[in-house]
Amino acid sequence: MDSLTQILLGAAVGEVTLGKRVGNKAILWGAIAGTIPDLDVLSGFFVDDLTKNEWHRGLSHSLVFHLALAPVLARIVRWIHRKSKVQASLREWRRHLFWCLFTHALLDAHTSWGTQLLWPLPWKFSWNNIFVADPLYTTPLLLSFLLILFIRRGSPWRQTINTIGLVLSSVYMAFTLVCKGIVHHRFSEALSREGIDHQGISTRPTPLNCILWNANVELEDAYLIGDYSLFDSSPIDFTRIPKNHQLIKQLEDHDKVKRLYRLTEGEYAVRMVDDTLVYNDLRFGMFGEAEEEGDFVFAYQLIPDGEDIEVREIPPPRPEGKEFEEAFAQLWVRLKGN
Repeated sequence: MDSLTQILLGAAVGEVTLGKRVGNKAILWGAIAGTIPDLDVLSGFFVDDLTKNEWHRGLSHSLVFHLALAPVLARIVRWIHRKSKVQASLREWRRHLFWCLFTHALLDAHTSWGTQLLWPLPWKFSWNNIFVADPLYTTPLLLSFLLILFIRRGSPWRQTINTIGLVLSSVYMAFTLVCKGIVHHRFSEALSREGIDHQGISTRPTPLNCILWNANVELEDAYLIGDYSLFDSSPIDFTRIPKNHQLIKQLEDHDKVKRLYRLTEGEYAVRMVDDTLVYNDLRFGMFGEAEEEGDFVFAYQLIPDGEDIEVREIPPPRPEGKEFEEAFAQLWVRLKGN
């Protein structure tokens, strides 16, 4: 999830685990711990694009890392507050920091990237039921955070308000899972009506909501990409994206191509752009409306480098100003149904 949400979740979990004991210190260190796993993005300054994305949400989001880091942070925090009149034990700080770290990874597992909770095992947990930023999940945490900052440590209202924020966010998260189930059923029905044999369906919400969803439907030689709003009344339209896997058949045994396959979980399509092979990661959808020659959110150029291959990430466009307003307006119109 986005940094603000992770900070707020860390603060809320901190209030649950140690708020009664140390007050706003629990919120502060919870918020700090809630951001630490995402520091893995700094690896982008030191490694290539492929390695950077392989490492993202890997070690730093794992159970073993959080179990190892929590005792170290606990000693540092306890030393910083060694002169404080209200002190927590080393064990209390360790438990506090572990849960603030680990809930970060659990939240990220609900998004599309995939989180290696059991690193070094290669399994990724990715439930694809919430977008990386969703205001309906974040707002209850934000409001409760702002309120409890001004309530004294011993007041029962702190825990009550904090609990309300966590419950509302958790209920919304559960609602997104229900929406995902409904959407998956609707896509399955549409494919059955059209007599389309398929190998699998993956669904994910569009930005900032859980009403409008995208789906990738895998066929033998292509993917069908479609969207569905819970308010739709017309049939689902699909856009066909050829896999074009034959374009990299001669490279399929190359180590970097194998790594790309694992990174994208096998959900990819290839196309040639200006004599350069482009490896599209289909898990995150396309910019704007789906079209055969459209740009995917994550894509990589495969550039020959002697006997090696350079894997270069194509920077995603960042719409600003009027372009952003138009994109948001289109999203809002489509969300309301067809």
